[in-house]
Amino acid sequence: MGRGPPVVTVRDARPAPVDDVAPDSGGRPGPVAAVLRALPVPLALVTMTALAGVVLGRVYAGPLLPQLVACAAAGSVLVSVAARRLPSWLVAPLSVLAMAGYTAWSLRVAATHADLPGSLAEVAGDAARNGIPRLLTAMIPVEPAPDTVLVPLVAAWLAGLAGTEVAVRAGRVLAGYLPPALLYAGALYVVGPNAGPALWPTVLFVAAAALGLAASNRPARSGGDPVAGLAPRVRVAVRARLAAGATVGVAVVVALVALLGPAIVGRVDGRPVDPRRYVEPPQVETLDENPLIRISGWALHPEQQLLDVTTRREGAVPAASAGPPAGPSGDPADEPTGGDGEPADPAGGSTVRIRLAVLSDYDGVTWRVGATYRNAGRILPATDPARDSTVETVRQDITVAELTGRLLPAVATPREVSGARVAYDPATGTLIRPEGLTPGLRYTVTSAREKPDTNLLATANVPAGEAVARVLRVADGAPEPLTRLAAQLAEDNGAPYARAAAIEQFLAEHYRVVADAPSGHAYPNLSFFLFGPRNGGGQRGTSEQFAAAFAVLGRLTGLPTRVVVGFRSTGDGPVRAGDAYAWPEVLFDGLGWVPFDPMPRPDQEPRPVEEDFRPKPEDPPPSEAPAPTLEPTASPEPAADAAGPDTNGGLSTPALLGGGTGGLLLLVGAVLLTLLAMRRSLTRARLGRGDPGERIAGAWREVTDALRLAGHPVGDDLAATEVAARARRAVTPTDTADAPRRGDVPPDADVDTLAGLLNQVAFAPGTASAAQADQATGIATGYVDALRATRPRWRRLLWSIHPGPLRWRR
Repeated sequence: MGRGPPVVTVRDARPAPVDDVAPDSGGRPGPVAAVLRALPVPLALVTMTALAGVVLGRVYAGPLLPQLVACAAAGSVLVSVAARRLPSWLVAPLSVLAMAGYTAWSLRVAATHADLPGSLAEVAGDAARNGIPRLLTAMIPVEPAPDTVLVPLVAAWLAGLAGTEVAVRAGRVLAGYLPPALLYAGALYVVGPNAGPALWPTVLFVAAAALGLAASNRPARSGGDPVAGLAPRVRVAVRARLAAGATVGVAVVVALVALLGPAIVGRVDGRPVDPRRYVEPPQVETLDENPLIRISGWALHPEQQLLDVTTRREGAVPAASAGPPAGPSGDPADEPTGGDGEPADPAGGSTVRIRLAVLSDYDGVTWRVGATYRNAGRILPATDPARDSTVETVRQDITVAELTGRLLPAVATPREVSGARVAYDPATGTLIRPEGLTPGLRYTVTSAREKPDTNLLATANVPAGEAVARVLRVADGAPEPLTRLAAQLAEDNGAPYARAAAIEQFLAEHYRVVADAPSGHAYPNLSFFLFGPRNGGGQRGTSEQFAAAFAVLGRLTGLPTRVVVGFRSTGDGPVRAGDAYAWPEVLFDGLGWVPFDPMPRPDQEPRPVEEDFRPKPEDPPPSEAPAPTLEPTASPEPAADAAGPDTNGGLSTPALLGGGTGGLLLLVGAVLLTLLAMRRSLTRARLGRGDPGERIAGAWREVTDALRLAGHPVGDDLAATEVAARARRAVTPTDTADAPRRGDVPPDADVDTLAGLLNQVAFAPGTASAAQADQATGIATGYVDALRATRPRWRRLLWSIHPGPLRWRR
């Protein structure tokens, strides 16, 4: 058999591997092209997230916060892109670990920048506990400190993680833009009206989003119809569905523009809402709100050491141009001064006034600071000095000894504080340490002390109007002798400075300083101090009465006045309780606040008041009208600043964080729902289970837990009736201007009745009925609702999920 022709096998030509084909060969792109095509979406996410930090950084001091947020945005996206080949469930834990490391490093950087002491663990713990409230109560510009950068950093990292996972891994680019967009909106909301419109960041945000979308929608192969390979009938159906979807989408967009466009345009010129108004700023106790009442106590223990001070001065001015306002004769030259312009120390040298608090509000009973404190960083907001004054820089190292409270002493006007976290009220220049003063606390404060030109005092005027209504207000009920004395002192002194000098001279010449004078500066106290019989304890007092009397008489004559509490110091060495005193100040146009000293001279014997105070004649001659009195009418308190606090509302934490990952939200939601369910189960068990005695005891525990949640804990040593009295006070209305109005206790929430039922259960077991148990349940429910309504809104939101009642010992 012959062999046939040889078989020749011809192999089909196959395309080269995908990665070996050049981008212009009509196949799939090579490695470089693939990387370039994959970059736009991650870069868009980094840019959008970083722009949120730029927007928020407009209320921060310096560029540190935008830089940290930009690094967090790049780090979160980079981790997700690098781990895109790993299982999706592994990416989030890896990213969170990276976030923890970066956050710890950032907190250390911020702590170093803010010059905060303490270890990293202490700094991080404090920032985690107080990050959100301090961010919303911090003074603008906000200093980048650990507690003010933690929330933006974590939010930026979570937004970058969520956006990258959705846009890159899942391929849903538009949905992946949602976390950065929420973060950006949250940053705009937090800034509110405290900065100008964010125009160019918004333009860049939209441009980055558009470029990322455009790059992600580019077809994989150049040319070609995506439905070309389908059957003709299927191809027609697909194209019809695409056209219908596009038409519906365009119609929806047009409708939204028509409906929402006018409303959005109308809001362009509107003022944004300031979320800071919903958060309660740091508060102080009564002794810090009115430190004037501490003067008499300090006077009785003059050797008690309160502070230790070291002073350094820069740019001192000549004493001739920086003397105090006036001596008893009304002549500025009559008051001996030292080289720094402060009153001379009796032992020689000069003294420095260290200010503790400025009291601007007087209601006829007490002087109060009336401050709205905002958490501040190391650098405090600067204010322009008075036009006709010179400024001296004073730097002091102060160590706290036995001074208590929260008020932080400093020379006026503080500009920089290091070594202590402070809150500041720019209107009064008063500083507090929210955590309270502790022995050994050491801090450094740099102040810009203003010195008025005393040569201009004689012709200076005083301001008037709404801007100074607060320091001109005369409370109702001023005693008639007090108003007559003010009118007499102003009768022959038309110029504002002459009136102030006349009041100062009158007090210095007619009254005596004693250390054991009782405290008090209400209208009756001042009347007894000014007109009481000398042999009965009148006409003598501490600097409390001298300063308060000057300020009230000044306001009755039309002078804007306030009272300052502080200390005399030689500048170096200990400051003792005997150095504490109060002095009045008067506001002059162009000169600012000028201190006066109405205290008598040590070597001067006071003259009887009757020699210079002319009583009002009982029957004036018909042809002669009584001398007119100058009685400024009570002016309303100045309207609160738009950025001031409003404790009637609250702020949702999710709105601040600006969104997060779905998994994190689910986890937090699950925890909150679990706490809510456990709390409700505990309440139902207390109020609905067991015999009547157990239900009454459970109702009582609901009331005591509510008091503890509201910040009014009761001890085990109190009787039920005493606890009921405290419970009534917790919801009693208050009329103070700086406290929220509280609601009355509902008639069905009488805790006294519940206390009686509890005593019945304790002393007569087994006598309680089911009807009494139902009554106890109603009382407890009504009272808890009433007490909860007195809390700010954000505390009300946390009330039902607070874990405390689940773990508190019974």
